[in-house]
Amino acid sequence: MPVLIDTVSNTPKTGAPPPLYKKREPIYPKLVHGRFRMIKWAVLVATLAVYYILPWLRWDRGPGVPNQAVLVDFAEARFFFFFIQLWPQEVYYFTGLLVTAALTLFLVSALFGRLWCGYACPQTVWTDLYIVVERLFEGDRNARMRLDAAPLSLNKAWRKGGKHLVWILVALVTGGAWVFYFQDAPTLFGQLFSGQAPVTAYLSVGILTFATYMLAGTMREQVCTYMCPWPRIQGAMLDEHSLQVTYRKDRGETRGPHKKGETWAGRGDCIDCLQCVVVCPMGIDIRNGAQMECINCGLCIDACDEVMDKVGRPRGLIAYDTDAAVAARLAGTRPVYKFVRSRTVYYAVAMTLVGSVMLFGLLTRSPMAMDVLRDRNPEYITLSDGAVRNGYTVQIMNRSIRPEVYFLEFHGPHGAHMRTVGQTHQGPISVALSADGQRTLRVFVTVPPSDHAHHRDHSEPAEFRLISQGGKRLEKATVFLSSGEDE
Repeated sequence: MPVLIDTVSNTPKTGAPPPLYKKREPIYPKLVHGRFRMIKWAVLVATLAVYYILPWLRWDRGPGVPNQAVLVDFAEARFFFFFIQLWPQEVYYFTGLLVTAALTLFLVSALFGRLWCGYACPQTVWTDLYIVVERLFEGDRNARMRLDAAPLSLNKAWRKGGKHLVWILVALVTGGAWVFYFQDAPTLFGQLFSGQAPVTAYLSVGILTFATYMLAGTMREQVCTYMCPWPRIQGAMLDEHSLQVTYRKDRGETRGPHKKGETWAGRGDCIDCLQCVVVCPMGIDIRNGAQMECINCGLCIDACDEVMDKVGRPRGLIAYDTDAAVAARLAGTRPVYKFVRSRTVYYAVAMTLVGSVMLFGLLTRSPMAMDVLRDRNPEYITLSDGAVRNGYTVQIMNRSIRPEVYFLEFHGPHGAHMRTVGQTHQGPISVALSADGQRTLRVFVTVPPSDHAHHRDHSEPAEFRLISQGGKRLEKATVFLSSGEDE
């Protein structure tokens, strides 16, 4: 067992070693009223409404196609988002969406700090919801603190038990709503209650219920401080011109208590009431400057404005401001706000380019798709008459909302003819597909011996062509392999 040495006296220390981690100190954010609290309520209601209602919206795509507006259809390997349908082969659209979202987040952070964290992050939204439930059962800040400090009683037991029960119900509804994005919501809803849903559905609901309860109910600010990487990344996005929740020390210092009737001359507007601290869901003091834990929710602004109204001072002692503006006022110069600067221009241009490429791709994407995979083992077969046969797997997809008939052609070595299982085709292969349907064909292409006998281990370029009844064409390049004897 290692021995701890006192570096001052150079003697062994006695007693238990100090803990590696500090025990979490509970935070009891006080309810505050104001414009930023109202904005947070509005965002909370809007985001939760979207999350819970979206799977139940219907979108008619024609017969034989799911009519759920937003659906991740694993069974048929496709994704629906209202009028947009994406297939696994179009994963680049998801990549582009993620890149665009990241660039948007970078731009917003460079301009306005951590707005995402303070208003729309799922951790923030569900934590706010859980705090609402907590207040309903236990009261506001002082009542909750007294209840936690009180000995166990019937009153404490039912309040704590009721709170945790509602928390679990909220978490259960949260997990249940998530699985509805992956199967038809009304059908899965009935299956979940009748015990006929897939095991994966129950497992997913259980995992998400546990995660929501733990993250929003018990861990809260620890998730933002210790688990989320964004507070550490955002330092690269911000500069002295980024708008953040800021204590204007040029106006607030020197701080201290103030009695009614006393002069404000020779002192700052901050009366050191700590209201900005007690309303903070992260438990920090914004007057200490920009901090990693600050999520820029603006609740301290509302609390401070209330105090300024009471003491007869102008609002805005805490406000969305920039470090450059505070420094300018301390230096006695007029602050300048720069929204257009190099980093914001870079982010905006990159976001616009990626978004434009995605939009162009969606507007010009073909309503039909084809994938061709040539057999690798064996690469070719030499028949008894000397002819050579290559095998291909061809997948044809109809991305439109109406039935379609396609014609598959092969263009390659002279004399080549196609055959599917049990049938030889002298011309194109006719493929009828339902709306949003797909079909996989095993196609064998045979070349007579006279057309491949001039080269050994010969590879000749070829292509499959897919032609719709309306005349639209799609080509996929491939090769035809053969073996012959030198003349």
